[in-house]
Amino acid sequence: MEPITKMAPEMVNKNRMMVFKNKGKDQDEMRRRRNEVTVELRKNKREETLQKKRNVPVTDSTDEDDIDKQLAKTNLQELVLKAASTDPVEQLQAVQSARKLLSSDRNPPIDPLIASGILPILVGCLEQHDNPSLQFEAAWALTNIASGTSAQTNAVVQAGAVPLFLHLLLSSQQNVCEQAVWALGNIIGDGPALRDYVIQLGVVPPLLTFIKPDIPLTFLRNVTWVIVNLCRNKDPPPPVQTIQEILPALNVLIHHMDINILVDTVWALSYLTDGGNEQIQMVIDSGVVPRLIPLLSHKEVKVQTAALRAVGNIVTGTDEQTQTVLNCDALSHFPNLLTHPKEKICKEAVWFLSNVTAGNQQQVQAVIDAKLLPLIIRNLSKGEFQTQKEAAWAISNLTISGNKEQVARLIEEGVVSPFCDLLSCKDSQVVQVVLDGIHNMLKLAGPQVEVLANMIEECGGLDKIEALQGHENVDIYKLAYDIIEQYFSDEVDDVNLVPPVVEEAFEFDPSTNMPSEGFKF
Repeated sequence: MEPITKMAPEMVNKNRMMVFKNKGKDQDEMRRRRNEVTVELRKNKREETLQKKRNVPVTDSTDEDDIDKQLAKTNLQELVLKAASTDPVEQLQAVQSARKLLSSDRNPPIDPLIASGILPILVGCLEQHDNPSLQFEAAWALTNIASGTSAQTNAVVQAGAVPLFLHLLLSSQQNVCEQAVWALGNIIGDGPALRDYVIQLGVVPPLLTFIKPDIPLTFLRNVTWVIVNLCRNKDPPPPVQTIQEILPALNVLIHHMDINILVDTVWALSYLTDGGNEQIQMVIDSGVVPRLIPLLSHKEVKVQTAALRAVGNIVTGTDEQTQTVLNCDALSHFPNLLTHPKEKICKEAVWFLSNVTAGNQQQVQAVIDAKLLPLIIRNLSKGEFQTQKEAAWAISNLTISGNKEQVARLIEEGVVSPFCDLLSCKDSQVVQVVLDGIHNMLKLAGPQVEVLANMIEECGGLDKIEALQGHENVDIYKLAYDIIEQYFSDEVDDVNLVPPVVEEAFEFDPSTNMPSEGFKF
């Protein structure tokens, strides 16, 4: 599970065909590169992330009926008057009553309390340094108001609470410090505008001072969660200076034994690596990658999931950045990830490899040497559709990045039939990716082109390609037409060129020389 944040709609319609590894690539190659991680990988964001959270201790939580009764009995105007009282006992009781109303399990009366005019009074209570109990209750109430909608969070900010919360980070009372941290986490979690506002007011240095051996575990969990919210959002990303300040702290926290802290730390790294190549490089330069890679085989699935996303984001970068991950023996973790009982892990593992096969020939060879091709093909054949889609990208990318020998190995492993099966799916993008891959295989086949053409025909691929000549997508029907015209029309048939029919293995002429640039089909 990703760390907690307010659940907000995601921008989902990003174009996967955009370029992310396009340096020195021609237009034909660039088609399969992607600027964004698959939209599908992000669709579970609602379950995985909670940017805001309310402080609802079990001892104080009440059911809805009790809250409704309390609210019915409470005269909010009277509560506001008492909260502004000069009698410290009366004032504390009133603020505590407000806090308890806001600690409802499900539906706290945030808007009625904001409408009552209590916000300025609660903010004023934060300044009463001679009364830490009052500061604590007021901070708690404001934390829970700020856990609500963006408008409710902004109401707390507009009331002037942020500078006072920052001041409370220096309080000698630990419970006051921790509640201030929690409140600031909710405000930062609202989005990049409030995140950057709180950063500009100087939240990072005092926040990081809490990361020390004697900090209580629950407090450190909150601090780590706030760091996650600071790393979140990429439109715009956090300031470079903030990232540079936070990375050493993440390098410390990634060694922590607590699963909650470890998971949040790795999600923070995944957000930073999701912000483009410059941020990826900052994470690499921090030295954290060798510690990140072993987490791919962590016994906790939550840790594996976060680590896979983080390293997956790194390999969307340059070939050099991808190589940093491969140099840490990352691929040795992938036989288990590609056969994981959780489909989501399989899907993201194949997505990771699709970015590696979009790299250079050395990186393609590393995937082959790690014996991962049969497992990619297994996911292509038997995975859920979104996993098959990622596998199609991985295969198609290999047909462009790989040399002839590497593509021949792919065909030998039995890719043709399950690859052609996807030509009948309803997803036009997948169909185009598969057609591109088939076209690339045929272009590389040289004297063995008839063998490959026969394989495509025998598994029903030719029938599917012929049917695609009537597809509504102009690129698909043109590509299908070109493939038929170049490789399957009667004009190119020559009896003398047809090699023996192959049953399963993709065979080669043993007399073929192996030049330095790779095996010739």
